[in-house]
Amino acid sequence: MTFADDLTYEEFEAACDKEREKNQQYLDLFEQDLKAAKLSPKTISKHLDNLDLYLNLYLLREDVYAMEDGVGMIDSFLGYFYIRKCMWSTPANIKTTAASIKKFYKSMLAHGKIRQEDYEHLCEEIKENMDDWCQDCAQFNDPDADNPFDIFNFF
Repeated sequence: MTFADDLTYEEFEAACDKEREKNQQYLDLFEQDLKAAKLSPKTISKHLDNLDLYLNLYLLREDVYAMEDGVGMIDSFLGYFYIRKCMWSTPANIKTTAASIKKFYKSMLAHGKIRQEDYEHLCEEIKENMDDWCQDCAQFNDPDADNPFDIFNFF
């Protein structure tokens, strides 16, 4: 992880480019695993799109977080960013995006790119928070409901 505050814009962009190159190698490895599992091209493409969003947009939007850092950031991604910033967010695609991320990190575990305890932590985060993420998403998408992210709703 790099702290963006310590970098010039050019240094930040260079660090992001370097991370994107590493991420592409991880995505290529993941794609090979998906093909070996005989998934359809459409399913493979969807998994890769979901991971590209997570690795190359979300993890690099404000700082330079490596793929390995992503195992600890799933709650802020699916429970906040994805709901608020992705216009297509629905409870159903929160579940499919979580499945893609989980499948990706399982592949990274199998290839020795992350630790077992990190993968287990990711799976536990998803299991514990999925209902809340889906409920918040449904509420956020309902024009008649209170915004679940509006801090003034708590008072």
